[in-house]
Amino acid sequence: MKKIRHTLLCLLVSSFFLPFAQAERADADKPTHIEADQMVADDVKQVTVFTGNVVMTKGTMRAKAAKVVVVQDPEGYQYATLYAEKGKLVFLREKQDGGDDLWTEGYGERVEYDGKKEIVEFFVRANLKRIDGKVVTDDVKGEYIFYDSKSEFYRVHNTKQGVSSPSAGRVRAVMQPRNEKRPSK
Repeated sequence: MKKIRHTLLCLLVSSFFLPFAQAERADADKPTHIEADQMVADDVKQVTVFTGNVVMTKGTMRAKAAKVVVVQDPEGYQYATLYAEKGKLVFLREKQDGGDDLWTEGYGERVEYDGKKEIVEFFVRANLKRIDGKVVTDDVKGEYIFYDSKSEFYRVHNTKQGVSSPSAGRVRAVMQPRNEKRPSK
């Protein structure tokens, strides 16, 4: 029974990425592939830890981290924390619905996902990009980025605590105009 639960946890571990931005809906039905140098699972505590060059893929979603810790609560919700190798960043990339070549990329020294609330948080050197083909259409940077996928709301702060401080530097954003076809007059 423990092996079955552990296997299910490993197969479902990337479900926490499904709401990352407006992910391609087809990804939800894809299998999860996880590669790491090591995996340790504690079925009693419902904690699985992947370490060493962790690569997770599910459909178009791809994540790279040095370490990923997944905790599952009694209701089956998963909470994940992805850690970067010292001096590097966690990397997330996923195709978005709404176009042939729309992508979202996210970076941070640490990334946390709350599967129950469908919230992704990027900490320290945080960066969130929307990409159309090879063109970055939106690019936000700060020490903390909060993204609520249910409401499609995000905020950026200049401290890793998720608040802004006048002496902590600046957040930065580049937002390109949308090239939508406008009705002729």
